[in-house]
Amino acid sequence: MEEQMEKLSAIAQAKPYKIIISKPAGGEIPYRRIVIERKESYYQAAAYTEKQVFHENIPPERLAEYLGKTVAGQYLQVNAWDDAAEHMYLCSKKGKVTYKTKKNAQTTAKASGSHNRKKQYILKEGTPIAPLVDMGVFTPEGKVVRTMYDKFRQINRFLEMVEDAVGDDTAETLRIIDFGCGKSYLTFVLYYYFTEIQKRNVQIAGLDLKADVIKNCNAAAKKYGYENLHFEVGDINGYRTDAPVDMVVTLHACDTATDYALYNAIMWNARMILSVPCCQHELNGQIQSEELGLITRYGIIKERFAALATDAIRANLLECCGYKTQVLEFVDFAHTPKNLLIRAVKKGGSDAARAIVPASVRKRYLGEVERMMDEFHLDPTLYRLLKEAGRLG
Repeated sequence: MEEQMEKLSAIAQAKPYKIIISKPAGGEIPYRRIVIERKESYYQAAAYTEKQVFHENIPPERLAEYLGKTVAGQYLQVNAWDDAAEHMYLCSKKGKVTYKTKKNAQTTAKASGSHNRKKQYILKEGTPIAPLVDMGVFTPEGKVVRTMYDKFRQINRFLEMVEDAVGDDTAETLRIIDFGCGKSYLTFVLYYYFTEIQKRNVQIAGLDLKADVIKNCNAAAKKYGYENLHFEVGDINGYRTDAPVDMVVTLHACDTATDYALYNAIMWNARMILSVPCCQHELNGQIQSEELGLITRYGIIKERFAALATDAIRANLLECCGYKTQVLEFVDFAHTPKNLLIRAVKKGGSDAARAIVPASVRKRYLGEVERMMDEFHLDPTLYRLLKEAGRLG
């Protein structure tokens, strides 16, 4: 153990710009890999499970302590890159450590370019993007307004998640519905991304209950020349469309509006779903437990548990319906507690998609939902809708 700590400390002292921790030593370790990247004044660790990613900020002076606590006895491989070399830490299951560095021109070039320049975002500074100018994120010259960098990063984070969801999809035209679009900032950006960056045909419909908001959005789409982007007044519950839907986006749809959006997406066999839930009151008003009263006794704990339980149930139900589902951190918790995004993807037709998740796994996920419902006396809207539609059989 002492040798492991010594080598991990050497990695930290090299001030690497990137570290990848991999190869868990046992089956009970929660994270399959951890990626650490150097920011301006701290390191950020992204710990990946099969479905989620958790972030933690690490002061530079605590990097060695973090590596020792996280790696020693738990992971067998660490790769780290500084400006001049790659550091490789390998540990056998018996605890024997192999440590070496490898210098090469490619690594050096990558390192010097990687942390000395700004992150390469999908949306580039220097290119005026009309919706971002109107939002106050960009200046008319295409520069990010100094006070809007958090919003700029959030928008790019969303586009990265969209890009991952689309993957190698080659549909000639993508048909997208944005439920609860509001002022549609991200809807306009999404249209720009597909048409101007991806050079793809796209048809996007935004839906909201406020007529004045929809009127302004349609006027803006006309102003920008976004011919295949339109907005309608309508309720998520009961919305109908005759055209096939490839992607459903729902950002901050309040409470059960998210459930109706997910239900519609499932019934349409939409291949991609991106949802940021908001204001999850339904289960908070229902939840009670004889055996686990400590969770419901304190208001703030009850509220947060109910919100997390809501999203866990939604994710499991999406899996039951043939979607490969992830729950991801959308923005840093410091900026908003409503920071989770549910991303669900299915490929091919309905039968092919359901085959992605084996029947035994779907049954287990549904069982987990129903056990939670029984324990806390819950009646989630999405479960009820899917049960009535025969989609959980």
